[in-house]
This record gives sequence, C-alpha cells and structure tokens, in this order.
Amino acid sequence: MRSTMTPESLAEQELGPFGPAVLKPFSRTRFATDRSAMLKVYLGIDPEGRRRREAATVERAGLLGISVPAVLATGSGEAGAWTVFQAVDGTPCSVGTRKTTAEYIGHVVAVSARLHRPFAGATPGSGWRARRGSPASPSGFLLDQFSPRCRWLPWWAMLGQALQTIDSHPVVHLHGDLKPAHFLVDGEHVHVVDWEASACGPAVLDYTDVAFHLVRDLLYEGVPPGRIPVDLVTWLPFSGPVLAWRLLLWLDRRRTQDIDLVTTHDVHRLAVEAQAASAYRSLARIVTFLRAAGVPR
Repeated sequence: MRSTMTPESLAEQELGPFGPAVLKPFSRTRFATDRSAMLKVYLGIDPEGRRRREAATVERAGLLGISVPAVLATGSGEAGAWTVFQAVDGTPCSVGTRKTTAEYIGHVVAVSARLHRPFAGATPGSGWRARRGSPASPSGFLLDQFSPRCRWLPWWAMLGQALQTIDSHPVVHLHGDLKPAHFLVDGEHVHVVDWEASACGPAVLDYTDVAFHLVRDLLYEGVPPGRIPVDLVTWLPFSGPVLAWRLLLWLDRRRTQDIDLVTTHDVHRLAVEAQAASAYRSLARIVTFLRAAGVPR
C-alpha cells in the first residue's frame, strides 16, 4: 500500500509538533511549537538534490567557523524531500536604511573571509562535493544554468566570451544566496542559513549576487534609483560580465517573454563596464524599466 504520510507527519513523529506552514516559491517551512526546530520541505526544482546539497554543506560550513543551524534529521521518499534544522535565534538583516545596509554588507564581508578560501581540488559546480571527470570552467558552469532557449538569443555568444575573464579566478566555496534574510543577527553572533544554493566557483559570484539582489529588491520596494546606495555596494569585488549574467538568469527564471525585454546593448553595456558604480547605476535603470513592464520580482 502506498504511504499517505507527508514529510511533516514523518518528522512530527520524532521532532514535532510543528506549527502552521509558510509557503515560499521553492520550499514549505514550519517551526516546532516550542521554537526548537524548523522543518523545511523542498519544492519545485530538483528537491532531492537541494536537500542533499544543503544537508552536506551546512555541516562543512560549520567546520569553517561559520555559525549555521544544525541538521537534526533529513530524508526523502514518496512523501517528498525534507530536512529538520535546529532553530537559531536572531533577527534578519535589514537594508531599510543606509546604516543597516552598511551593517549587512559588513556581515557579507566577514562571512566571506571564512567561506572564500581556495582549497585543493576545487572544481566549479553545484554543492561542495568533489567532482569526477572533466571539470567545467567557471564560465561554462554559469552558462549551463540558463534554459536551452537562451542559446539562440542574440547576446549569447557575446556573454559567453565576456565571462571567460573569470576562468582564471580561484575556485572557492560559495553560499549562493547571501541575501539579508539569510543572516540572523543575535547580539554579537551572526547565523547564516539557507545553504541549498551552495556551489563552488569564483568568489565574485557570491558578491555579485549580493549586489544584484540589493539593487533589484530596493527598487521593487519603491526606492527611487537615485537613492540606491551604490557607493556601499562598491565595497564588494565587481565583475561586469557576472552582473550581466545574474540579470539574465533572473529573467530566464521568470515568465517566458521577460528575457526578451533586455536588449543586446543592455547586456553588452553591463558586461564591458569596468567601473562598479556605473554598472550598478545601469542595472538600476534596466530593473526600473523591467519593473514598470510588469516583470515579477
């Protein structure tokens, strides 16, 4: 007989009871009623791969001296892929003011100092596991994340050539999603959560992700382009080609037609820009246009 138990009911037998579910685009989470644990069920894209990647990465990140939530249990089956993490105290970082934005970027830099250390045998790819066979180049790893249709778009060859500049960068451990909500500040302690997007690659991938999300999210929250704290974002290492790639990846994962709103000129302008401040201002103009055109955040 096929089991009808859900991931929640399986975990609840040992670590529950859990409270109401919070649904996100790619996960469903529930906190234990005593706030001691959090159950995460992986949804959407490759749930089992994301489960295995996050469980393995959290353990290794702790060994690097980064404060992470312990994995209490994890599993998968007909009911789905899930992990129960020990709950950690803390308040998510804010970017509501210039002061809090500076503090957030400071946390990024501090965590990255532990995370972005080159290590022997590192090859680009998802997760921190050792890879066999012919390793992908960093630029190839990034291009492989696009849907197949992007190969026929007019900017494809230009972007591929521009991204080759990162192939000489050291390959390091990456968090993959260092946004403010994933830093929980508890006094002098900072906990880093949500490691399912972990990967290996050049450190500039993490930094560009931080910069892109900061610019995009502030604009979608109604902050005028001229008030985006570009000068604070320039504290982070910069790559124009990676910034162009991150913009396009966002659009590729939205509605089918959204990526056609960006012109080859837009992509080229970001990819060849050598000055971080100018690139982020160009990004702000592009994202402002996309928001007005109805592209979902």
